[in-house]
Amino acid sequence: MDINDRIAARVRQIRAERGLSLEALAEGSGVSRSMISLIERGESSPTAVVLEKLATGLGVPLASLFDTPAAAADPVSRRKDQVEWRDPASGYVRRNVSPPGFPSPIQIVEVVFPAGARVAYETGPRPGVQYQQIWVLQGTLEVTVDETRHELRAGDCLAMVVDRRITFRNRTSKPARYAVVIDHRPA
Repeated sequence: MDINDRIAARVRQIRAERGLSLEALAEGSGVSRSMISLIERGESSPTAVVLEKLATGLGVPLASLFDTPAAAADPVSRRKDQVEWRDPASGYVRRNVSPPGFPSPIQIVEVVFPAGARVAYETGPRPGVQYQQIWVLQGTLEVTVDETRHELRAGDCLAMVVDRRITFRNRTSKPARYAVVIDHRPA
């Protein structure tokens, strides 16, 4: 299954599980009904910002949009089965490391963030609480939460609640690689 088809199936599945119409998801996420329709048909390669808005509207962590629609609860996630996705806007590559479908509030994602890249999420309050810790493995990363800027270097770790505007930026000439540990507690 191609990554856009996987995202399409997951958005459709979660929307159906929540009993949301396209209109209701559009209103709750700030993404147009027509864009959601394109995404659900696998006809659009959405950006990370659009996917974050959809995840917020669906009340799930962004990482869950990359899971297989009917993921089995296998406790092992093999590297060869971990899907990578490239943001068409910034070029950053993310890989869900955690086993899909395993009943845990914790997910781990690895990100390779290109030199000079910038991504700004206009995340607001969502159902439940989502905690994130960003652990820089290589390079340098600037993370701004609302107005507070954090310069992170290899080995540094930033903990935060995902409920406000967050901007990721790599001001250097080398890619940064980091792990994101996500703890999502539904309402």
